Amino acid sequence: MIKVLLVDDQAVVRAGYRVLLEDAGDIEVVGEASDGPAAVKAAERLAPDVVCMDVRMPGGDGLAATRAITAEDEAPAILVVTTFDLDEYVFGALEAGASGFILKDCEPEDLIDAIRKLAAGEGLVDQAVTRRVITEFAKRRKRAQDPEAAAVLTAREGEIVLLLARGMSNAEIAQELFVETSTVKSHLGRAMAKIGARDRVQTVVWAYRNGLVEDR
Repeated sequence: MIKVLLVDDQAVVRAGYRVLLEDAGDIEVVGEASDGPAAVKAAERLAPDVVCMDVRMPGGDGLAATRAITAEDEAPAILVVTTFDLDEYVFGALEAGASGFILKDCEPEDLIDAIRKLAAGEGLVDQAVTRRVITEFAKRRKRAQDPEAAAVLTAREGEIVLLLARGMSNAEIAQELFVETSTVKSHLGRAMAKIGARDRVQTVVWAYRNGLVEDR
């Protein structure tokens, strides 16, 4: 079972999520929190696999909570559930360590699928806005924290991370490089291990932070 913690300041929203997710069969809602500080305590106590995190909450926003939760060893994946697709909070949450985000008006099955993907370590950004988010991230990327960061990757690993950061799927990368999809997965897995990224989304964040991707 996938253990999920729900974080939202509106009780009716949490109740709706709980019914939806527990009907999925393979998801168990292990707890709820109404603000960021409560979410941090609940995540530590309940050890969920995925935290569905609202970002704007009067009692303490999800951004600080995301940063605190992901700073721990064996941290759960954070799925930011937001009303805004290109909101400052979304970019801040990705920088803080979120594994992805999805819009609140998504279809119910999309939320369930997102949780399953994060639990499997895939990470995601809502498909409707993925390329827009990546483009915006390029504009906002920080200066390289370590000019030699990319040196830890082989040429092929760096190439695959670059294509991933440009919004390509594994299949698209395989087609671009004339290799098997399994080869892409293998190289990407080794690259993620070297840079300490938990998932694809955080790999993209790392690529922009360290200047692998030039503004286009």
